[in-house]
This record gives sequence, structure tokens and C-alpha cells, in this order.
Amino acid sequence: MKRIGLVVHNGKEVARTAAEAVRSWGGRHGVPCIEVDQWEDAERLDEKVEVARAGSPDLFVTVGGDGTFLRGVRMATAVDAPVLGIDVGRVGFLTEVTTAEIDNALAAVVAGTFQVDERLALTMRASRPLGIPTDLHWLMKYARSPALPPPEVHDQTATEIGWGVRIDVTALNDIVFEKLTRDRQASLAVYVSGRHFASYSADALIVATPTGSTAYSFSAGGPLVAPNMDALVFTPVAPHMIFDRSLVLGVDQRIGVRVLDRSGAVTVSVDGQLRGVIEPGDWVSVYASARRARLVRLKDTDFLSRVRDRFGLADAAAALADGETPEVYEPGIPLPPDMPPGDRRLLGG
Repeated sequence: MKRIGLVVHNGKEVARTAAEAVRSWGGRHGVPCIEVDQWEDAERLDEKVEVARAGSPDLFVTVGGDGTFLRGVRMATAVDAPVLGIDVGRVGFLTEVTTAEIDNALAAVVAGTFQVDERLALTMRASRPLGIPTDLHWLMKYARSPALPPPEVHDQTATEIGWGVRIDVTALNDIVFEKLTRDRQASLAVYVSGRHFASYSADALIVATPTGSTAYSFSAGGPLVAPNMDALVFTPVAPHMIFDRSLVLGVDQRIGVRVLDRSGAVTVSVDGQLRGVIEPGDWVSVYASARRARLVRLKDTDFLSRVRDRFGLADAAAALADGETPEVYEPGIPLPPDMPPGDRRLLGG
């Protein structure tokens, strides 16, 4: 490890204190710690610019909650670097290292005694470059953080333009299409791998990864999907139609969203960050990214145990009245030959 990119939730004193502990460790071990994605300047930079200015760190350490972790992933995936999350947030599905474990965690990374948990991410193509019109900049005063610059647009050949403009974004959690104003629904036609599935009049449509299935998608009634799976999760938010269910699709499929002619304008957010506004006639295609987020894990984690803990799940009172529930229900001996070894990690994530 030659350089650490540090992403800090500077609005929390406990995060600032933990960040100092990371810098102190780096000072003792000759590893520079460069803070990136700082908000004090009220101007955030493209991830490639941020990474270049920081000297291309080979490890990103985030200090905050899941939102701060997502900020780190935004830059880390640009250089295929792993991300270590120190948890000082409120929910913490992505972060797992406590402030008391900082020194041991960084030492484990140096020693190579850690696991890399690779997670599916999303990217997109669009009918035109994304951006926020100047007459809609008032949107940003409602945001909790300074706006990111418009996503980079790649050069296209004549044959490629038919598939849309390639937008350089990486979403670990989700890409969300949401109505711009409260009094006007978003009317959106949804296509799966080029074929029309349904047209929605809704508050929003969410395309999530399995990692993001515990976030906005879950709040909107979507399913929980084990994060070690490869799938696209599509969830409508408050649709004006009888069919309001989520779809879980194959990773080789793509979800196209087209704004209908008399719809209101629609915002496009990537991992909770507003990245553009699209108008009637515009379309965006969301699909699995070739780049994966690389999460540092120091131990195996049990996804469903974390779900139970983070969401405060309680057993049904009637079930508790009918008998005790053991914490573990398995014999604790080697698996029989007819059971695949993968069952050991069935609930991991």
C-alpha cells in the first residue's frame, strides 16, 4: 500500500476523530493519506480528476456511513482500487470496521490478510448527454451536498450512436428516475432488453443492484437480494396502476426508460446524487457495468443476520408463543455428499 485516499463525513465529530486515527497510522507506516471529495470548496470534481489529484491511491478508506462509502466507491472504481469502510453511521450495510478496529484493519490490508468482496455495479447509456439545465439549478439548494459535475460523455462512432451516448457513471446501489415536481407524475415507458414491458405513471422508478436492494428499493417495497448475486432489481415507486411489483432480472439484461411525450421532466440520480434531468422523448438504458466495486472484508459476513439486526426485525408474537427459536438450526457436522459445498455460504454477503 503506497497511498490512501481518505473520504470523510466531516459533518460528524466522531468521523473527524476517526480520520485522524487513519492519518496517524499512515504517518507511523510511511503511507500518505490524501483526503478526496471534500465539500468545503462547494465544488466537486469528476472522479478521474479527484483520483489523479490524489496521486491514484491504491486503497480508499471511508469514514462515515453508507453514503460516505458510496462516495469512496465512486472514485475507487475509476482505478480498480478496493474500499475499506469505517462505520460511524446509523445503518451501515456497506461499512463494517469500527473505530476501535482501525489500526488492525489497515495492518490486515498491508499484510494481505483480507478478502475482496466484488459487487455488481450499474452504468448507463442515454439518448443525449446528462446535465442540469440552468433554469433548474434551484434543484441543488435542496440537496444535502454540493452537486457533482455532469458525467463524462465518451466519443461515439456512427454505428455506436444508435445504442446511445455512453455515460461514464458507476452505481453501486441504484439509478433512480424521479418526477421533478410534486404536481406532475413521471410517465415512463420501460423496456427490458429492447422489448416494451409496461408504461408507468409513478413518483419514481428504481433500478438497483443486489447491494442496493436494502436501500431505496427496499423502502419502496422491493425485495431483499443477497449481495453476492448478480441481478438487476427494478422497483416502481407509488405507480398509478394495479401492477406495482418489483422485477428481478438477469444480469445480461438491460432496462430502458423513455420519458413519454406529455410527461413532466424527470431527474436521474446515481447512488443518491442528482446527475441530470431528462425531458419527454429522452431515454436512458441501464445495464451491468464491466467494472465492479471492490469492498475490503476482514471476515465473513452473514447478510441476513445483518438485515435482522439493522432493521430491528422481530419474530411474530404468535410464533414465539408456540415455541422457542434456536439461534442456529443445523447439526454442526460436515455436510453430506449430496449437499453442495456452496450451501455453506448460502446466506453470506
